[in-house]
Formats: sequence, structure tokens, C-alpha cells
Amino acid sequence: MANKTEKASSIIKEFSRFAKAYDKYNIIQSEVAKTLVSQLPSSTYRTIIDIGAGSGKVYQNLIEHNIVFERFIALDSSSEMLALHPEEKCMEKVCADFNLPETFEALNSKEETLLLSSSALQWSRDLDVTLSQLSRLSDTAFFAIFTSNTFKTLHQVAGLDSPIYSIEALKKAIDTYYEASYEIRQYKLHFGSVHEMFRYIKKSGVSGGEKRLGYKETKVLMKQYPLDYLEFEVLFVNAKKI
Repeated sequence: MANKTEKASSIIKEFSRFAKAYDKYNIIQSEVAKTLVSQLPSSTYRTIIDIGAGSGKVYQNLIEHNIVFERFIALDSSSEMLALHPEEKCMEKVCADFNLPETFEALNSKEETLLLSSSALQWSRDLDVTLSQLSRLSDTAFFAIFTSNTFKTLHQVAGLDSPIYSIEALKKAIDTYYEASYEIRQYKLHFGSVHEMFRYIKKSGVSGGEKRLGYKETKVLMKQYPLDYLEFEVLFVNAKKI
């Protein structure tokens, strides 16, 4: 099993490799971004920082919801993904890894800042370190984080542990730095065939680059998987800095 550093590198590589196909396959991530933005309490902000901005689903939803802001910072570790992100005069694109403390030094803002992150923080190498850094950027944050119950049946059939955090681990880390309210949402994505399902896993980036089954094991899993859908679980977080 990959150590934490290798795991983070594989995530960046996987998203970069399939960047051009990502918008075709990120159905659930798009819905998650839409829900996250719909929960914002105000329509006007000075500065918004999007951690793990990807191809810009959060930004697009902000525009669709008529959210007004003076400055927008889109941070992502993949330059290929950021290349797909919309560009505006008020926007700054930052290609950097949120796992590295030095990333946040350049993001410090004296202005009132809203911190957003959709479908990204589940890939933090060390959630405590990441949240410690994030909490210094803003007093207010809204997160949407996939939990270990994503692909629950798939992992059970394969005999694998999820590579991402459980709800309990997420809440414990978040509660260290924020007073937060939580909402859990489950999603199902149906497929016409098992082959189509596994193609989605590969090209959507939801596996985070985790590749722990060989060819023969994958063939067996495809035969044994009992569902015609994949399961997803997302923890939505409304957080205020302690």
C-alpha cells in the first residue's frame, strides 16, 4: 500500500492524466459543487478561495447563483485541471498542493475571506495539518468532502479498505479547529454495464489514483459486484473558526 506521500502524488497524476475527460465524467462532483454553493448564506463576498478548484465547478455555480465577489483564488495541484478553469479579471489561479504548508503562506489575506472546498479534502495526506493551515485563511468555511462510505460495496466485495477518511475521522479533525454543523448526503450513480462503471472510476478521478488490484483481481471483482450503481457519500460542512 502506498505511503501518504506516494498516495498524494498518484492523486495529482490521475487527475492530470484524465483532465480533458474529467468534465464528461464528474457527474457527482458537479452535483456536490452545486449543493455546496446553494448553502452559502450571503450573495456578496470580498474574497473567495476555492481549495481543489479543479475545472471550475464551484466558480461556475457561484456565477449561476449570482454570488458577487471582488477577488477569487482558484487553487489546485494540477496545472492541467486549472487550464480548464474559467478565467476572469478578478481571478487568480494558483497551482499548488494543499498538503504543503508553504502553499498557504502566499494565500494569507487581510480581507474578509470565504473558504470553499468541494470534493477535494478527502485526499489530504494529513487532515489535521491541512485544516490547521486552512483555519488561518478564513473564519468561515464551507466544505464538501467524500467519506469512506463512497464505493462501500465495491470495497467490501474487493476486500479493500477505503483510501479516504471516515465520517468520524473527518468530524474529529474538523471539530479541532471549527465549530461546525454537518449534513450527510448519499448519491447513487447507475450504469448500463459493469465495464461502463469501471471506466467511470478510472476517468472520473474518484479513485484518486489508487490502484491496488491486479488485472485478474479486477476481472473477478467485475463479475462479483452485485449492484448496477456506485455509492457515494459526502459530508457537507458549515464551519466557523473557533
